[in-house]
Amino acid sequence: MTKAFEETIAYRRSIYHLGKSPKDVTETVKKILETALLHTPSPFNMQSQRAVLLMGAESEAFWKITEETLSKIVPFDQFENTKKKLDSFAAGDGTILYFDDTAVTQSLMDTYPLYADNFPVWAQQANGMLQFAVWNLLTGEGLGASLQHYNPLVDEAVQRRWNLPASWKLIAQMPFGTPLSPADEKDFEPLEKRLIVFSIKKRGNRSFRANFFHISMTA
Repeated sequence: MTKAFEETIAYRRSIYHLGKSPKDVTETVKKILETALLHTPSPFNMQSQRAVLLMGAESEAFWKITEETLSKIVPFDQFENTKKKLDSFAAGDGTILYFDDTAVTQSLMDTYPLYADNFPVWAQQANGMLQFAVWNLLTGEGLGASLQHYNPLVDEAVQRRWNLPASWKLIAQMPFGTPLSPADEKDFEPLEKRLIVFSIKKRGNRSFRANFFHISMTA
């Protein structure tokens, strides 16, 4: 692990208050997405992850769609807070929409029926790895981001607005831009409750299990 990557994943946080960057970051984010899409792993090399980059007015259009959709279901006395949150996302440089191409996933389900039930789960895991890779690369460029999930409420409107393939299933949305305020403090569960290590060591010609690290866990 390089120090730079270790520091990046430790520094990455959810940034909710976004602004415009002093310079156009379209090409920077496009290259980040190209790198992440090419090199993020996926089971059976299925490569079903898809991404749409919305910049400027296109990003604002997405959050307007989300606002109009939520205005129909969020109680009136709660909607003002919802709108403020959506406005803060729209105020950034852009938004990345993450999709799974279900046509690819379904094809592998048909080809490998023994694993059919696993492919939708694996597709979600691969998409999560893509999101994490992009998030860290954005952080490395000094951009703040957060991960949002307004799907499936906005799915149909998004497909119509950007004429996307019907097989693309919306998984998540990532607004990004210049951080206007720091991330909230993050609480960490003790690693003793989250990590167990087993190690096999050799002594002469004999192998034995050593360094068993286990802290009793509570429910």
